[in-house]
Amino acid sequence: MAALKPTNYHGDVVWLGRVMHEGVLPSEASEALEFTFDGPEGEVHGGRTRPACARVLDQHPRGTEIANVRQLTILSAEELAETAFAMGVPEILPEWLGATIVLRGMPDLTHLPPSSRLQAESGLTFVVDMENRPCVLPGRVIEEHFPEKGARFKPAASGRRGVTAWVERPGRLVVGDSLRLHIPDQRAWELMAEAR
Repeated sequence: MAALKPTNYHGDVVWLGRVMHEGVLPSEASEALEFTFDGPEGEVHGGRTRPACARVLDQHPRGTEIANVRQLTILSAEELAETAFAMGVPEILPEWLGATIVLRGMPDLTHLPPSSRLQAESGLTFVVDMENRPCVLPGRVIEEHFPEKGARFKPAASGRRGVTAWVERPGRLVVGDSLRLHIPDQRAWELMAEAR
């Protein structure tokens, strides 16, 4: 019996990019990207493993080698626009956030269930890890374009920062492609509210 359920929800790829240099947040736009099991080719956040960071300190000491389930970030064009509005700026460009993929038309993208799949017609498949929590780094980049607005990013992007993901099946993705959402065929954990 299948564990993942295909849905009728699709997101159109409207932007692609990759972070090319260590220590530099903005990504560089591209019309197409090749994805391997290590993530987007040429992406500094790629690889099968990564050092543990602040996000997983309750599980692993900082710097511990762990599986890389943060090979790429996927954002929603609609959520980017909502964040810009909340900040009082005309726009937030995806490259300022170090984005890999921006989709249009995927409702509530930031809250997709962990382990969901986003699959291209070619078979290229990404596995959603979890919500990508906002941090202060993009605010510093935004500040360069909109002085005195950068500090607004973190609160404005809360619940709208997209998801992190990893490559389950390699392939090529081109601006204009569409990704179909597949969700785990299980109910939400009944003790989630209590555990939080």
